[in-house]
This record gives sequence, C-alpha cells and structure tokens, in this order.
Amino acid sequence: MQRVLVVDDDPHLREVVAFALTKAGFTVREGADGRAAVAHHADADLVVLDIVMPELDGIEACRQIRARSSVPIVFLSSRDEEFDRVLGLELGADDYLTKPFSPRELVARVRAVLRRAAPAPGPATPLLSLGPIHLDPIEHRITVEAEGTVTELPFTVTEFAILKALLGRPGKVYTRDELTELAYGEHHHLSDRTLDSHIRRIRGHFRRFALDPVETVHGLGYRLRK
Repeated sequence: MQRVLVVDDDPHLREVVAFALTKAGFTVREGADGRAAVAHHADADLVVLDIVMPELDGIEACRQIRARSSVPIVFLSSRDEEFDRVLGLELGADDYLTKPFSPRELVARVRAVLRRAAPAPGPATPLLSLGPIHLDPIEHRITVEAEGTVTELPFTVTEFAILKALLGRPGKVYTRDELTELAYGEHHHLSDRTLDSHIRRIRGHFRRFALDPVETVHGLGYRLRK
C-alpha cells in the first residue's frame, strides 16, 4: 500500500484526514509539526503538509525536504494565505487544498499526484529530448548533458508533467488551461499564479546550465523553444 505522511498541528484535522486516507487504502503516518515532515518524509510516498504550524512551519519544512528529496507534497492552507501557497509551490509543492475542504477532495488530489508520479503503463514510451534535455517517462527522470556530464534534475511530479507536455510538441503554444489539465487532470481549477510558479521552478532548474527552454507567449501561455 502507498504511504502518506499527514502533518498538521490540529489533531482533529489529522484524525479526519487520516481516517479518509486509510479508508481509501493508504497507510497513514501522522506528525504534529514541520520537524516531523522533515524527519519522516523519506518513509512516505507523499506528504500532506499544513503551512501554519509551531516550531517549524510548512514552508520551511518544504524547503528542507526539497533540498534532499522530490517526494510529492500536497499543501493544506487557509483562505488568507495565498502568498504562502504560491511561495510553497515555488519551493516545490505539487498541489494545495484550501481549508475547509472535503476529505473526498483530498483523497482525489492525493491519488492524482501519486498517479502522475507512477510510471506510465503499457508499451515503453520513448525518451523525449530537445538538445541537451532528456526526459524518460518510464524512469521518471530528467537529465541535462553538459560538458560531457549527464546531470539528473530534481523535478517534482507536477513539474515533470508540465515539461513532458511541452517536450511532446516543441513549438506548440499551450494555454495555461491546457497545461493545467495535462499536469493536474480535468476539473482542477488553479489560479494562473499557481501554474506560473511551477514554470518559474522549471526555468530555475535549467538556469544553472545557461538554458532557458520555456518561452512565455504573452496573452496565450507557454511553449518550448525549438
């Protein structure tokens, strides 16, 4: 069974979330603050992480986790924390839910993120490449060849899905709605700022190699430079 780490300082919320995820077939471990997320993320397939917590908040916990792992992260946030949500996404979270939320919606989001992280079933999918950039859909790896060295980049599952869509048709302009559907699935409504946050992280991964493969098409969306 897939393992989910639920980290929130509200014991009642943790109980509700843990019950819903357990009923859906997940193995659940709980934590009360960001320190638990950092300490136990390596034993989880996905982390559900609250933003506002004592001792170590979700933003800093996400920062520390991303320094060592690409484990999927789903943020929980209050309605008045848009800045923190966007910051969390730019640090590498894959999705977020705004409180109050339904346990059914959380389970659906968790399943969707884990589905994106899983290798595609069926016949082997060929590598997607553009210049020195290579994406392996089966091993879920993105690498860059530079100066005779191959470097693997620490993409989150959402960033991976967005780049995979762009690499599939270099030069095609994708609207934000199209990229959101490809990365998150249908009926998932996100603000433009959320997608833009993921795009900024993708660009940041390539910046160290003096690469800027993603082009903004103002008023339309994004495309991969040929």
